[in-house]
Amino acid sequence: MSRNGDRSVRIVEVGPRDGLQNEAAVVPTDAKVAFVEALADAGLQVVEATSFVSPRAIPQLADADEVLRRVRRLPGVRYPVLVPNLRGLERAEAAGADAIAVFTAASEAFTQANIGMTIAGSLEAFAPVLARASDAGWSRRGYVSTAFGCPYSGDVATDAVVDVSLALLDLGCDEISIGDTIGVAYSVDVRRVVSALLERIPVDRLALHLHDTYGRALANVEAALDLGVRIFDASAGGTGGCPYAPGAPGNLATESLCALLDRLGLDHGVDSEAVERAAAAVRSAFAPNAG
Repeated sequence: MSRNGDRSVRIVEVGPRDGLQNEAAVVPTDAKVAFVEALADAGLQVVEATSFVSPRAIPQLADADEVLRRVRRLPGVRYPVLVPNLRGLERAEAAGADAIAVFTAASEAFTQANIGMTIAGSLEAFAPVLARASDAGWSRRGYVSTAFGCPYSGDVATDAVVDVSLALLDLGCDEISIGDTIGVAYSVDVRRVVSALLERIPVDRLALHLHDTYGRALANVEAALDLGVRIFDASAGGTGGCPYAPGAPGNLATESLCALLDRLGLDHGVDSEAVERAAAAVRSAFAPNAG
């Protein structure tokens, strides 16, 4: 905790979106709504509710409009949704969104596989989305995937991560989430990339999104904490991953992150047992994919 004396950590819960989008099952809408509500009830202040990408691309979240409309919202809790373009933004707005996230990557190969664009093309597509969200006074987040390695092209240059992050900030993102999409980072990699980012970006606008492919996510959290990072993404039950990233089986589990923060004496305000119950409930609702 050397760079930042702040003892409070914000957990961004991504289970209802990133957690469910890669499950080989269709979760009923009622169960999704209950999942989002249970996570907010557990004390999580940011719960990413769903994604307004094309249902053809992510069929598990095809009911995004209904989910967002039905969620009971708690005061002081944000319920961001992922949007890829203006059409997605319009759907989200009609469903009652007031916080969004956009997504690109630091790897050209991954960006092409994930959204069929170059990095520059993705940023161009996000410009009107972020401008409109800004005009509406919405919270705006940017994801930078494959910041520590790409499943298609291997190593990713630190400068590429910094450049994409700065571009998203310039377009109007309030916060940038840096993703270890396939879980290949070691602590030394986290220190290298985060240190470079912190030379250009305030620490309170930086988050980490860590996958636990090789069991290194918690060690990587500790490395980032030492550099002052206080925002981390996690998924209840450790579910999910990216459907376009081979070898990305699961996110850092929210419960595991809470346990580490408890051990370090850091405040997070989350009832981890309630998170475990929420994860168990949504798993019990999985139905075979009728696809």
